[in-house]
Amino acid sequence: MKLFLLVALAAASVAHAQTRWQLATGYRTESFHTQNIAQFASEVEQATAGALRIEVRPNNTLFKLAEIRQAVQDGKAEAGETIMTSMVGEIPIAGADAVPFVVHSYRDARRLWDLQRPLIDKHLAARGLQALYAVPWPPQGLFTSAPVRSAADFQGTRMRTYNQSTQRIAQMLGATPVDVPMVEVNQALASRRMDSMITSAVTGVENRVWDQIGFYYGINAWFPKNLVFVNRQAFEALPPTVREAVTRAAARAEARGWALSEAVATESTGELQRRGMRVDRVPATFEAELKRLGEKFSREWVQAVGNEANVIFVPYYFQR
Repeated sequence: MKLFLLVALAAASVAHAQTRWQLATGYRTESFHTQNIAQFASEVEQATAGALRIEVRPNNTLFKLAEIRQAVQDGKAEAGETIMTSMVGEIPIAGADAVPFVVHSYRDARRLWDLQRPLIDKHLAARGLQALYAVPWPPQGLFTSAPVRSAADFQGTRMRTYNQSTQRIAQMLGATPVDVPMVEVNQALASRRMDSMITSAVTGVENRVWDQIGFYYGINAWFPKNLVFVNRQAFEALPPTVREAVTRAAARAEARGWALSEAVATESTGELQRRGMRVDRVPATFEAELKRLGEKFSREWVQAVGNEANVIFVPYYFQR
């Protein structure tokens, strides 16, 4: 009888010690971002011997993507994932990775994140949040119906746009901006409502655009990042050993996620080529034009954001 009571008490103690978190994300279960999060959660549970269990809630099932940051801040969920550009209304510095034609490679994107993260940490801390890790989407490339050699080739054409940056890019290239939701892209291409768009090779594959468009240029326009973060109060309530396990698993998830992103980018670009699209780089002269656009965009962004933006772009440009 005494042994039974001891076992029961021990089991009750373990159950009491277990902490459950809900991690909300707006992305599909099949997304490499979500798969990376699921592995992160599994590693945390294993490293803590079940003391912390993170339940991943994908595809807007807990909160919609645009609501997740506030929901975690309010303690309605312990953790979440969102695209960093969704936070620019309150945290303008979060938009650094979406300034066009500044970052040209994953190496550049990594260097930009290293400069950006301390500022993100500061702003999240002021809101009761803590960053765990960030992973980029594959770079944004250029899809066109006809070959392009310079900005002049966009004169009189129509470019799909979906935010202020893409509208300005279209205008600066001399194209007419056309607001087309991604689900309507193939129809818009077939009806000649649009001639080009900037999006990732992954998005092109997911939407099977090769039936309507023939050219893809890897211009690496920008590398938008997803951020995984936690409610700081929930994090600090964990025992020190569990906090350490979460931090270590997050570091592994970040390294793994960057490698996954690059692999997905390569695989998707290869798939476009296998489907008959011409995959190429733009001519060096046009690449130089895009670089000048990037310098213009970054100057304007620094002016709009203020001195804090210089903390990122001054060392980014001058301390290579």
